[in-house]
Amino acid sequence: MIKDIMKKADEKMNKTVEALKRELASMKAGRANPAMLDKIEAEYYGTMTPINQLANISVPEPRVLAIQPWDKGSFKAIEKAILKSDLGINPSSDGEMIRLVIAELTEETRKNIVKNIKKDGEDSKVAVRSIRRDCNDKIKVLKKESDISEDEIKKAEDEIQKKTDAFIKQVDKIVEAKEKEIMSL
Repeated sequence: MIKDIMKKADEKMNKTVEALKRELASMKAGRANPAMLDKIEAEYYGTMTPINQLANISVPEPRVLAIQPWDKGSFKAIEKAILKSDLGINPSSDGEMIRLVIAELTEETRKNIVKNIKKDGEDSKVAVRSIRRDCNDKIKVLKKESDISEDEIKKAEDEIQKKTDAFIKQVDKIVEAKEKEIMSL
């Protein structure tokens, strides 16, 4: 029973860290990154479809994203979706390809992005701690319902704390790396 609780905690904490990585990858960081378009969907034959499923996305230059739709009929829908998005980039097209030029970040914009990165990191840490709390609660319920010894309970609580500490360090490293990336551009 305790092993199941630990396994589920590990899975949930991993998912939290992966979600943070995806979130930070999709942030506009002054450098072209196809992940910036992951959350943007265009209407394609009446269905909202992610742009990366409608087109080939490449990075021909460090500050340029090139989007080449597979179906010419989706061209206008993709442009419209990018304009509506929170990217703040105006697409330019030549009829064959849509180009997104990512502007240089100002110092103030960088500081705001770093602030958001730290907030996302804190949110992830709160999620990890919440998972720890849920596990400890489940362990306490097990203690009352079954004949598990105090030593096993204590060992399990120590183990979940070690997992929590490890994942929080991982979140800190991810946030720190992204912060360095933003401030060094």
